[in-house]
Amino acid sequence: MSEPLHPDGQRLGLRAAVLVFLAFAFAYFLSALVRAVTATLSPTLSVELDLSASDLGLLAGGYFFGFALTQLPLGRWLDRLGPRRVILAFLAVAVVGCALFALATSFSGLLAARVLTGMGVSACLMAPLTGYRRWLSPPAQLRANSWMLMTGSLGMVAATLPVQWLLPLTGWRGLFWLLAAGIALSMLLLALIVPPWKPNGPEGPVADATAPIGYAAIWRHPYFLQMVPVGFFSYGGMVAVQTLWAGPWMVKVAGYSPAQAAAGLFAINLSMLCTFWLWGVVNPGLARRGLTPERLITFGLPLSFIPLGLIIWLGAGAGWVLWATFCVSSTFVSLSQPAVALAMPPQAAGRALSAFNLVIFTGVFAVQWGIGLAIDALSVFGWSEADRFRGAVALFGLCCLLAYLAFWRVGRRAAARQAR
Repeated sequence: MSEPLHPDGQRLGLRAAVLVFLAFAFAYFLSALVRAVTATLSPTLSVELDLSASDLGLLAGGYFFGFALTQLPLGRWLDRLGPRRVILAFLAVAVVGCALFALATSFSGLLAARVLTGMGVSACLMAPLTGYRRWLSPPAQLRANSWMLMTGSLGMVAATLPVQWLLPLTGWRGLFWLLAAGIALSMLLLALIVPPWKPNGPEGPVADATAPIGYAAIWRHPYFLQMVPVGFFSYGGMVAVQTLWAGPWMVKVAGYSPAQAAAGLFAINLSMLCTFWLWGVVNPGLARRGLTPERLITFGLPLSFIPLGLIIWLGAGAGWVLWATFCVSSTFVSLSQPAVALAMPPQAAGRALSAFNLVIFTGVFAVQWGIGLAIDALSVFGWSEADRFRGAVALFGLCCLLAYLAFWRVGRRAAARQAR
């Protein structure tokens, strides 16, 4: 990460920049672990609480529903108050959510706690990205974004085999008490390490954050509109698969045992970790060569349709390797997140990032619950459970294809206007 800038315009030393990154990364690691753990726990929770596929999808999606609820006020608070104050307040809510999940005795209790936890960790990526928009150069922002996503993938890796190994010792309730303690520790580190938000940054006073651009202008911005379809279905769908449906597919369709499914999820998330690390390495060079995020998405995202088509076609023969290939080839769309922030004024970075994050996580919620609803609904045709899974994934694939075509069409129109 090169050219770090302090909010008052002074450059940070390398040591300070690394410590700030690591403090945020630890909190994001824990938020990703909390997000993904339902995929590993799904067999246990399904048996203990007699959950249907739609119940499981709603429980996992509840996290993202809570996440989406906070995004618009979160953006305003980040621009006005800065990352440190906002993330500390939100993480306190996450600690309460994890504790309530550990204490819950019914599905409704689990769902309410899950929504609360999602609200609490909803600043874990937006807060650092808002800070990086002021503190780092554009190429360094792309690198920092990819490496933040890498730490998220590390959290998802930790949510697979390590959680499977820990469950006999702690049970799922004890696991959530440990998560609550870990989040409290991350709050302490953030309070000690992250610099305060200065009233005057290198791009102008934070007090003016409400003047230049509001949410209405962000939602109407052509670049934002171009990214919305792929953000909702492709980015949201990638997260929905990675954090939930790849696990049940491996058990219910491919015939994996719960332990084998956890190993498969471990491999998927490890693949994602390596991919985001690689994006962080190459992104600054790609930016210097003029390879914009929209061009990379245009040519790279269609690669994800190949493994998804094979998954639908092969059914029981599609295991973790194809799901890992789908998730890895979908990571082109992750470039959209910092690109949306860079397309907006720096003083509106928090709102731009949060508005787009709302798109992504509304998509995650919709896809997670939608796949579960489709699996249950397709039973009217008398299909087997495996065929219902395939049908639901096929519907998801169709949505991804239509979203890409909408993205491509808007991009073509924008290029034609620039050529005139």
